[in-house]
Amino acid sequence: MKLSVPGRATATAVVAAVTLLAGGSIAGAAPAPEPVAIAAAPDIPVANVKAHLTQLQSIATANGGNRAHGRAGYKASIDYVKAKLDAAGFTTTLQQFTSSGRTGYNLIADWPGGDTGQVIMAGSHLDSVTSGAGINDNGSGSAAVLETALAVARADYQPTKHLRFAWWGAEELGLVGSKYYVNSLATSDRSRISGYLNFDMIGSPNPGYFVYDDDPAIEKTFQEYYTGLGIATEIETEGDGRSDHAPFKSAGVPVGGLFSGADYIKTAAQAAEWGGTAGKAFDACYHSSCDTTANIDDTALDRNSDAVAYAVWELSE
Repeated sequence: MKLSVPGRATATAVVAAVTLLAGGSIAGAAPAPEPVAIAAAPDIPVANVKAHLTQLQSIATANGGNRAHGRAGYKASIDYVKAKLDAAGFTTTLQQFTSSGRTGYNLIADWPGGDTGQVIMAGSHLDSVTSGAGINDNGSGSAAVLETALAVARADYQPTKHLRFAWWGAEELGLVGSKYYVNSLATSDRSRISGYLNFDMIGSPNPGYFVYDDDPAIEKTFQEYYTGLGIATEIETEGDGRSDHAPFKSAGVPVGGLFSGADYIKTAAQAAEWGGTAGKAFDACYHSSCDTTANIDDTALDRNSDAVAYAVWELSE
């Protein structure tokens, strides 16, 4: 969603019209103040997001069919994301940890500038289960967060708050990577995080539009975006312990996020509201070998990717 901002010529014309209607003259009048530009979130090209998913699929295919923790496919995935961010001008940090006897990695990317006492984070888990490529779970969230970060760089966005993006390892083993990150922060550093936004499965093939019911301001931001599209949302009901916002919430950080549905069944009412097929899972390929690039609804991925950017821009101004 974009907001139009009047240009200088338009603003001057408006000032002139108002002056003349008031019976005055614009001759010798003080110059009109410069219009204040309001940063508007860019449209995130779904083709770019899908291109990242194609790369993650290729990585999985070349590495035993998965991108799971401790496997070559995961390391190749994190290297792919890091290279994109490094080239775009982010400061990246690879955080290493051990789980189940295997080495795991979190990737943290900071955009230079902004008040580091007020940090807005957006994150997603990058690992898959061992049974498949994990393109919806959670290539979809990872690709959308990556493309939003790249959009920040393309726009040379300079928000008031500091922006940080994250890709977590070993989520599928119990939120291991995100827990490690939160636990490694000093209390003062945790308190500087104004909000953490989590995106886990946002391209489900029989999608719903679920918003986390956590921090009211973050929830309202997402709801405003979907209201603008004329789409009703529902509260995400899977529980706080199933994705990477949980450690942040436990540490007192305001959290929020989006979700398009996993293995439970879409109701007739939900199908009437959102389309798709009632009586079928939101994602019948959840944690399965069929979670490939064919397991993505482009419309849901497009809308939710734009929602990621909308929230990042709105909450960081």
